[in-house]
Amino acid sequence: MNMGNMPVVKMGIIAVSRDCFPMSLSIERRKTVVKEYTAKYGEIFECETTVENEVDMRKALAEVKAAGCNALVVYLGNFGPESSEILLVKEFGGPCMLAAAAEEATGGLCNDRGDAYCGMLNASYNLYLRNLKAYIPEYPVGDPAEVADMMHDFETIARVRIALSDLKIISFGPRPQDFLACNAPIKQLYNLGIEIEENSELDLFESFNNHADDPRIADTVKDMENELGAGNKKPEVLAKLAQYELTLIDWVEAHKGSRSYTIIAGKCWPAFQTQFKFVPCYVNSRLASRGIPVSCEVDIYGALSEYIGQLVSQDAVTLLDINNSVPRDMYEEEIKGKFDYPYDIKDTFMGFHCGNTCTAKLSFHEMKYQKIMARTLPIEVTNGTLEGDLIPGHATVYRIQSTSDAKLRAYVAEGEILPVATRSFGSIGVFAIPEMGRFYRHVLIEKNYPHHAAITFHHNGRLLYEVFKFIGVELDEINYNQPKGVRYPSENPFN
Repeated sequence: MNMGNMPVVKMGIIAVSRDCFPMSLSIERRKTVVKEYTAKYGEIFECETTVENEVDMRKALAEVKAAGCNALVVYLGNFGPESSEILLVKEFGGPCMLAAAAEEATGGLCNDRGDAYCGMLNASYNLYLRNLKAYIPEYPVGDPAEVADMMHDFETIARVRIALSDLKIISFGPRPQDFLACNAPIKQLYNLGIEIEENSELDLFESFNNHADDPRIADTVKDMENELGAGNKKPEVLAKLAQYELTLIDWVEAHKGSRSYTIIAGKCWPAFQTQFKFVPCYVNSRLASRGIPVSCEVDIYGALSEYIGQLVSQDAVTLLDINNSVPRDMYEEEIKGKFDYPYDIKDTFMGFHCGNTCTAKLSFHEMKYQKIMARTLPIEVTNGTLEGDLIPGHATVYRIQSTSDAKLRAYVAEGEILPVATRSFGSIGVFAIPEMGRFYRHVLIEKNYPHHAAITFHHNGRLLYEVFKFIGVELDEINYNQPKGVRYPSENPFN
């Protein structure tokens, strides 16, 4: 899927060299790493200046900045100069990674030993002394192919960091009264470098009404008709939905200000339907497919979670309620013993939202009405949901959240969406995550996470975990589903 609203990472690499080690060793190792990276992953700017001292450091930085680099790899081809290499991190101003060269062969251990394994220890200590943060891979010492793979991971991590530092979240309305779980302090957004613009629903309604005669509505309706195809079961509401979509697009363009990237936390009830005369789910799904996630219920951290997952997966994401248990008969007849992992019924649940998942992530789709809202409202003001079962396959369930006392925490769990018909309504799927029952109790409930979870349609857990570490979530606040036999602190040891 061709996603927009994301930065393009241009990565540079600078090799460093300790003055009592041969500079040629760092240069040759850098060239080999660049060759490996280019062959596997594409373009990278190779800085010709190798840094031994602070003068070299300034010269090298000038080269990478002139080349337009917004992410930097500091490569310890040998032991490296402790101060100068860390000043590269300090003065570059963008995300940086440190990696070190492994020794190639026994025959080089006398004259061509680089000792970068040792140098990485000193580099990490110098980062700490200067209160600096650089990305250090799980095992940061490797041969050229391994370092190239580390750099590719870093490209994703850098994309998130660059985007968040240039992101604005636009929200409309206060969080609904009975959804206080979505209400979280915004202080941590500023700590992450994000700006937020909070607006009234009345401002949005005024802008919507001002778009009533927008000449672009007809073309937008045609685009919706083409996308929905046979699923276009509510053609009478498409003009209003198109009017709303254009309202949001124009609002984003007019209000992004100094920021390059924008996402939305919208409101969909209780007064939205009676005033706008539809629900916004389908429009939210269309914007998500273009790289602008729109959370509902003014879930600001939900929108942020979606966007982080989009940056990592480079694909459309969705936001779902961790909603209901799987019925026992469905489990017994269609799940038990039928998959590679021996899922227990407690490993399964259904993820659901009214209709905000884009068509590309649904096995089938139809435009319908919001069944829950229609229990107390006329059906015609609840039209606008996009319903269908989620496509089966890999999935990652995750969220970043501020607690009520403004602490940042996150969770990540990998699993799958099962090829099991839901027989239900909304955008919905049957999920299976190993040890979900314990994770549900001792992380989601114990740690006070809200009901909304962001979903990627891939296994992105490893990189999401690295991203959360790099952007500043404390290690003991990054939660995941513990494997069987590994006890949660609050778990009863006699179970």
